[in-house]
Formats: sequence, C-alpha cells, structure tokens
Amino acid sequence: MSKPVLRLGTRGSPLALVQANQVRDALMAAHPGLAVEIVVIRTTGDAVQDRPLSEIGGKGLFTREIEDGLLGGTLDIAVHSAKDMLPVLPDGLMLAAFREREDPRDALVSPGPIARLADLPRGATVATVALRRKALLLHARPDIRTVPIRGNVDTRLRKLDEGVAQAILLARAGLNRLGRGGLGVPVPVEDMLPAVGQGAIAIECRGADGATRDLLSAINHGPTETCVRAEFAMQAVLEGSCRTPIAGYAVLADGGLWLRALVARPDGSEVLAAERRGAARDALALGEDAGRELRGRAGPHFFEA
Repeated sequence: MSKPVLRLGTRGSPLALVQANQVRDALMAAHPGLAVEIVVIRTTGDAVQDRPLSEIGGKGLFTREIEDGLLGGTLDIAVHSAKDMLPVLPDGLMLAAFREREDPRDALVSPGPIARLADLPRGATVATVALRRKALLLHARPDIRTVPIRGNVDTRLRKLDEGVAQAILLARAGLNRLGRGGLGVPVPVEDMLPAVGQGAIAIECRGADGATRDLLSAINHGPTETCVRAEFAMQAVLEGSCRTPIAGYAVLADGGLWLRALVARPDGSEVLAAERRGAARDALALGEDAGRELRGRAGPHFFEA
C-alpha cells in the first residue's frame, strides 16, 4: 500500500525552498509514514522583476498562482512567508498553521562599518523596494535617497556589491534561514517597525480539507499564530491601497499581548502609530481596534495618496 502524499506548493526562490523544506521535515517528523512532495510554482511576483510590486498589483502576486493550485486541487498545502499574504484570503482557503517566528527585524547591510541607520552618511543611497522600509527610512532620515531593488536575496546582495547603493535593507529572518545571519546589523523595532507577519511562515490549505488541517495542527506554533493573527486583523481594517505603507508587530509579554502598529505616507512625511495591550484571547479584537484608530486618525485621503 502506497504512502499518502501531501502536495506542498511553494515559490522557487532559495529562501522559499528552505522554508518549504522546513515545513516538509516538520510534517514528516510529526506524522511518520507521511510523504510530502514539494511542487514549485512560478508566481507573477517572481516573473516580473523590473517594476515595484506596488505598480503591478501588490504582494498578492507572490501567492495568487499557488492559491489557484489549492483551489483547483493540484496542491494540498501552500507554504508562504506570512508577510507576503493578503489580509483576506480567497473564499475556500484558510491559514491552518504557523511555524515559530524567526527574528522579525530588518537588517541593514553595507560594505562599510555602519552599525545603525544614524551612521549612514548624509545623502547616502539605500536600496529597498518595500514601501514600508522606504517610508520609515525617509521619516527618520529625509536626506537619504532610496533606489528600488528586486530579486532574491543573492541578487540583491550582488547588486549591492556592484555599487547600486551604499546599503540595503533586508529581512533578518531571511538572512538567518539562508545561513547568512552574520551579514548586516539588525535595525531595532523601535526604529523600523516590521512588516505584518515578518519572520513567520504561514501554511495555507482548503478550509474544507479537515484531514489536512489535522495534519497541520501538529506543527502549529500557537504563540506565533496569536501574534500574527492580531497583526493581520489590524491590516485588514487598514488595507485600502497597496500603495499605503503599513507595519505591525505583536508580542506576548507580561501575560498578555502587546501590539504596535503604524501607517505612513509613502514619502515618510507623516507616520501615525497606535498600540494595544490586552489578553491574548482578544488578539483579533485588539488588532481590529488598532486598525480602526489608525484609519480614523488618518482619514480617507491618507490612503489615497
């Protein structure tokens, strides 16, 4: 009798494959006899490298084709970087598990001896394609010039070596998972609030597939799920435009949940921040409440900019 096979969909970047293999190994360890097949899907976000994501449809471009495979039945689960997920999933799909969060901070990578954002020389050029990073960098350092840079981690690091910028901002979690955690220096959360879900791996499946949900429950990291769902709830209230920089980071501390959230103008000229503290069981309500506060303070024109 053949082993049951779970078909796992993922992007094909080196980082995506590391994450997919981590999930595969965890599932096979939790369920002896289970076979997991990794299926690489080329997404629109991977195919179009010459324009910022905000110009071609936003971060959902890294998940759309994979989710089509789930809905069409050619895949059983999908492994994503949680920060690539849209706040509202297609009908019929759900996030069934999260892996333990890696370091959520951004990393500042530079060939020179730069230990913090303040050490960047006046008028320095920093490479990043993320609207959040650009807005928060310009808010802290209006003198900085930013240049867009796309591609996988190795591609971005190569472009830095080629001199396209004096420094680059990357997710520290990705560097750690690729065994390159020694590169760069972490940017404190207080200086640059992370993207919603940054550092976490999200596992998606069909909501009606109870058997697969049961398999995934064995590898779910509950504290990460609680925190990321609070961040997603905040983002869902705010998400009016893929051109609006949004950040959110929740932690479990002092017996409860602490959520920090913000929304910024793309040019960094204005940043609005909110915090919520409460019981972990109220994570979704805390996230939604923070989102409503920020939306109310910003007003509709803030999100149209």
